[in-house]
Amino acid sequence: MPNLRISEAATLLGVSDDTVRRWIDQGRLESTVSLNGRKAIDGRELAAFVQQMSENAEPGATVAASARNRMRGIVTRVVKDGVMAQVEMQAGPFRVVSLMSRESADELGLEVGTVAVASIKSTHVVVEIPEA
Repeated sequence: MPNLRISEAATLLGVSDDTVRRWIDQGRLESTVSLNGRKAIDGRELAAFVQQMSENAEPGATVAASARNRMRGIVTRVVKDGVMAQVEMQAGPFRVVSLMSRESADELGLEVGTVAVASIKSTHVVVEIPEA
């Protein structure tokens, strides 16, 4: 599972780098040391953390909206059967659920902790893997 830089985790959570560092210092979020000697966050650890955050989050008031329909986030759950897959993502404060073929989920390598982009069009959600 990939380790994410603090800045990547902050972007996925919709918070500042300093907030992520503060959560690490407070023991709310575990970190590791990457090969380059910098702090990093395991993708599975971040997925569990955002799930816990979303369970307790208040929706808040909307003060602005964007017409863009692509949301970068982290996969928090994947359920597969013989034909279909259900993929859940946390994109900032938003939980996105996509139903797709199992073959598509397998080809994309979707698993808990994977960074992905949800493209939303009408009632369809397309999940893509962004460039590293």
